[in-house]
Amino acid sequence: MPSVRRISALRPQGTARAAKAPRPAAAVALGLALAAGALAGCEYTYDDGRAGAVQGATVAPVPAFTRDPLQQDPVSGADLGDWVSRVLPDSAAPNVQADAGLLGSGEVRTVASPVLETGTYTLSLACRSQRRVTFTVSTETLTLVDLGLRCGINRENVFYLSTKSVLTVRLEAGSAANYAFRLRRL
Repeated sequence: MPSVRRISALRPQGTARAAKAPRPAAAVALGLALAAGALAGCEYTYDDGRAGAVQGATVAPVPAFTRDPLQQDPVSGADLGDWVSRVLPDSAAPNVQADAGLLGSGEVRTVASPVLETGTYTLSLACRSQRRVTFTVSTETLTLVDLGLRCGINRENVFYLSTKSVLTVRLEAGSAANYAFRLRRL
């Protein structure tokens, strides 16, 4: 009858057996004990229709709207001037160029500036629409701003012109939108 050996080869001198890995059953038991402890603190209540059965009910808070979407609808006429004065307030620096208006759905408009001298300029952009308005501002050789502006947020860009240049402002809207921009020399 064949015999079965417990060790197939002799271990070299000075080596030790590896420590046994923890058993998965112990890890599962520990996880179940922790889950049971966590659930022990929970309370379940239910209303069976009898008066006085529920001691206190938790009422979910009513969500507060952060922004009224109707306030982003485009305006025209005198309301346009009021909107521009709110979103682009006056400052001490004189305007080099300013423009505001109403874009139709899918409309593209291009506005050119007068010849600008070398120097530092600030460009303020704003729009009013349910969607974004794309502002692309460029010189004859370089695009300075290429921005899809989410309406309701103003943007101000500062840039330096190293040569006399004419700026071209290209405006594009996917839906009806008001736009406003103001160029100032710093």
